[in-house]
Amino acid sequence: MAESITIARPYAKAAFQAAKDKDALTLWSDMLTYASAVAMDENMRIVLDHPSLTSEQKAQLFIDVCGDKLTAEGKGFIAVLSENDRLMLVSDIADLFENFKAQLEKSVDVEVESAFELGKEQQDKLAQALSKKLDRNVVVSSTVNQTLIGGAIIRAQDLVIDASVRGKIAKLAEAMSA
Repeated sequence: MAESITIARPYAKAAFQAAKDKDALTLWSDMLTYASAVAMDENMRIVLDHPSLTSEQKAQLFIDVCGDKLTAEGKGFIAVLSENDRLMLVSDIADLFENFKAQLEKSVDVEVESAFELGKEQQDKLAQALSKKLDRNVVVSSTVNQTLIGGAIIRAQDLVIDASVRGKIAKLAEAMSA
């Protein structure tokens, strides 16, 4: 949802800046990932939507569930989110934070969906080629999708390379019907 991302962006930037200033990007990343999982829990969603709870009560319940996974700064961040009725945006904030972190570290996660299992050597060669093309460090994760028949689909953020047999057949069929 574009609107929630727009609302979450200033909070993610603030968290990122705080983490960067204290050289604690990994710590904040871990905190936000954990808080995101807590916020996505169905029971927590019910609590956060409860109209009779104050923002302070919601923040305290959220912090209690997170336990020792949050630092004092993390607890303060959750309190600010609660005061502004933004706790439901924690997942969007965590995603944006990870994007900011990846940009700073010049890294990108690449998902490769292939018809057959990729070996370590193939993944390494693919990572090297994509690193040159994207000018970033590439972390490859692969899954098998036998419906592709052959080839692969590569996803790196908003870049999609469809080199699958299924994709090529679809393009051919489209060209023939045009």
